[in-house]
Amino acid sequence: MASMTVRKRIRESYLKVFLHVLMLVGAVIVLLPFYWMIVSSLKDMGEFFSPKPSLFPDKATVANYVKLFRETQFVRWLFNSGMVSVLSLVLGLVICSLAGFGFAVYDFKGKAILFWTVLVSVAIPEIVTIIPVFRLMVFTRMVDTYSSLVLPYSMNVFGIFLMKQYIASTLPKELLEAARIDGCSEFGIYLRIAMPLVRPGLGVLGIYLWLNSWSGYFWPLIMVKSREMMTLPLGLATLYADPWNLQYGMLMAGAFLSTLPIVIIFLTAQRQFIAGLTGGALKA
Repeated sequence: MASMTVRKRIRESYLKVFLHVLMLVGAVIVLLPFYWMIVSSLKDMGEFFSPKPSLFPDKATVANYVKLFRETQFVRWLFNSGMVSVLSLVLGLVICSLAGFGFAVYDFKGKAILFWTVLVSVAIPEIVTIIPVFRLMVFTRMVDTYSSLVLPYSMNVFGIFLMKQYIASTLPKELLEAARIDGCSEFGIYLRIAMPLVRPGLGVLGIYLWLNSWSGYFWPLIMVKSREMMTLPLGLATLYADPWNLQYGMLMAGAFLSTLPIVIIFLTAQRQFIAGLTGGALKA
């Protein structure tokens, strides 16, 4: 009996070692492109054409970052991306939480049909809706404005579904009835009772909305006409305009700076993100 216990512990130890090695290899595979990007941003232009690629720069330099800020409109691109992401985040949280609250709490005629219509629209490829949405933006004279970049990202079907399911699994109906008996209005129930309880879900949705708008390329490419309205993905893409004179170091510097906010936000909000994913079971 004792020998079986020892063998079981040995197997468990080997399994733990194997899992740790596997996670370490996975971490290296994931982090290696980021490391290469950072190292490349510190290299001199001549090192990119060296026949022997190196994992470390021969002479680390910040000249690529200086050129990026001096020779491009990087600050403007950064401001535009930040503006669009923040506005999309705030407006998206309001719209998705209100719609999810309505679907989760109230029973009304045609609710199931309307919800499944919204849900099925997720399967429609983005390319199919580009032309009608673009014509709507032209008709409302929103082309090349912040509104044309913010509104499509804030109207998120997945966000509505996420909030509906999260509210339905987290908010007890008895609490709603008690609030109504105490004289609380419906909007008061949403604002004072529902939102504090589903804060982890709002955190997940906020991260999703922010990343979606921050890294968006296709939609801004269609809606933006002037260089002053370009976001970071569009602005960095213009650095490829001359294929015979690509500034690889400057490209890597821009890519690193555009990725840095994503890493910082995820590291600071990872507890909220994990709590939102595991905080409640989804109900059909």
